[in-house]
Amino acid sequence: MTHRFKTRIEQAHARGDYEALLDLIPYAKLIGIECTRLGDELLFRLPANKDNIGNPILPALHGGVIAGFMELSAALHLLVFTGAPGVPKIIDFSLDYLRAGQFRDTYAKCQVWRQGRRVANVAITAWQSTPAEPIATARAHFKIEEVERS
Repeated sequence: MTHRFKTRIEQAHARGDYEALLDLIPYAKLIGIECTRLGDELLFRLPANKDNIGNPILPALHGGVIAGFMELSAALHLLVFTGAPGVPKIIDFSLDYLRAGQFRDTYAKCQVWRQGRRVANVAITAWQSTPAEPIATARAHFKIEEVERS
């Protein structure tokens, strides 16, 4: 990771404004991901956007958009909170769709289940009306660069 990129991450976390990081990821900009900090957690939001609809009859969000939103949320969560010296690389992603994602704002939160020296496991939950009624849950495994030890 370049010094400039690491500085951007630190500044974004200090301010609680992650827009500059999201702007570096073209797909995040395309689907419209937003991120805010709530205390010690990050809350990711995917605003309702007609370009993200997969089934116009319902209308429902495209499953790939939901998956991409959740995977990017997990990667950004790791990037901000682990102190890893580089962008995490996806190893495995397993997603369970629980109900249709309606045409409205979608939210996601992440939790790091385990972080080793090279691999981190993250659980992601996405919902629309309430966290108690998720539209999807996922598990992701990322390869992370080892943190240099002094």
